[in-house]
Amino acid sequence: MRGIHSGTADAPVCGPCTTPDAELWRPCPSCGQAERLHAPGPCPRCTLKQRLHEILGDGTGSIPPKLQPLHDALASTERAGTAMRWLSKGIVSTVLSDLGSGRRPLTHEALDELPEGKVVEHIRSVLVATRVLLSRDEQMVRLERHVKNLVASHTTVEGRKILHRYATWHLLRRLRRRTRGKEVTHYQLATARQHLRAAVCFLDWLEAENLTLATCRQADLERWTTGDDVRHRREAGHFVRWALAQKITRDLSFPAVRWNGPTQAMDDDARGDTARRLLHDDTLRPEDRLAGLLLLLYAQWPAAISRLTVDHIEDTDGAVRIHLGAVPVELPAPVAELALQQVAVRRSHAVLARTDSPWLFPGGQPGRPISAWAMGERLRKLGIRLAEARSTALFQLATELPAAVLARTLGIDITVAVKWQRAAAGDWAAYTAEVSRRNSS
Repeated sequence: MRGIHSGTADAPVCGPCTTPDAELWRPCPSCGQAERLHAPGPCPRCTLKQRLHEILGDGTGSIPPKLQPLHDALASTERAGTAMRWLSKGIVSTVLSDLGSGRRPLTHEALDELPEGKVVEHIRSVLVATRVLLSRDEQMVRLERHVKNLVASHTTVEGRKILHRYATWHLLRRLRRRTRGKEVTHYQLATARQHLRAAVCFLDWLEAENLTLATCRQADLERWTTGDDVRHRREAGHFVRWALAQKITRDLSFPAVRWNGPTQAMDDDARGDTARRLLHDDTLRPEDRLAGLLLLLYAQWPAAISRLTVDHIEDTDGAVRIHLGAVPVELPAPVAELALQQVAVRRSHAVLARTDSPWLFPGGQPGRPISAWAMGERLRKLGIRLAEARSTALFQLATELPAAVLARTLGIDITVAVKWQRAAAGDWAAYTAEVSRRNSS
């Protein structure tokens, strides 16, 4: 960044532009535009276009029609230098050249054959963002790959059969049914992986004890669950109950863990102090302030916040509402201002030209939202303890609203809302009476 020497607040001018060197400002030999050229040859924009033709060309000087949207997006990017650096990074130019020449088919499956890593993920996201490739559920693909590798690595034939059956016909099938065509969330992916790891841990222990699911008895199960080095004890119950339902094992009892309320103390004072800081501290990034307030005031997990789109924000008749569940919630003025500001100024991706991203919190990959992990890290840097803050918010809201309203406005399951209301000892009758007083006044 160069220092500001003149101009206005809206149109600042740096030092070299205030007193330009006449020898540096000359027309580009390719496009004729006057540019600050530090070396002979075309300007950065023309250099980028030339490089794109070299990489994406099919050998006849033409760019394949399917790759034309990618070319146009990269050629019109706001930062030609950034695009050039990306093209020279790792295997980017090699992969794009293979796609342009036809040496590699333009499919997700062809990209899957490349070594896994962030560079390939980024190439895929750029192709999807420019609509060169159709979008697919990458979380589900990662889970399917994880299942395949984990099942194949198990030591016994019987164990591999059971794990394949449990993962493919129960975990993955149930996940597809629950998502109903929507993308798998980070939380759903993590939960499925934990259940699968728990099954592997239990099967490994059975093998070490010369036991199988068929020969395991209740005393053996309890010996494992009470061991000092047992891992994923709670998640293993899911696998054991499935094995019982499938008649793979018998005479085993692994009761579900009943939730009896929050285990941590509710610190509403700390929640209020943090919320006030986010409302009024202009030194913090507006997007971080908005995300933090959605957690502190509306009990939204980072995974849910990261999946919000601009369509979730509704500005009608002077009221700003956010759709977290089936019924929109009207935002108070300071939060509403932050929400509208985020809709208006959310950044575009550096490599591509400005795109109409649907995400309220765009991520590092074009066309993708910020990851749940990255969102959580940003909130932790604000001093927010995620689980404690959400529990405190839910506890407070459950004392004020009946479970049905809580579920419909926050987007949580009704059974979860009922449990929180019982934990908070919320009184539906008091809420009904309050609503009645409002309507009659």
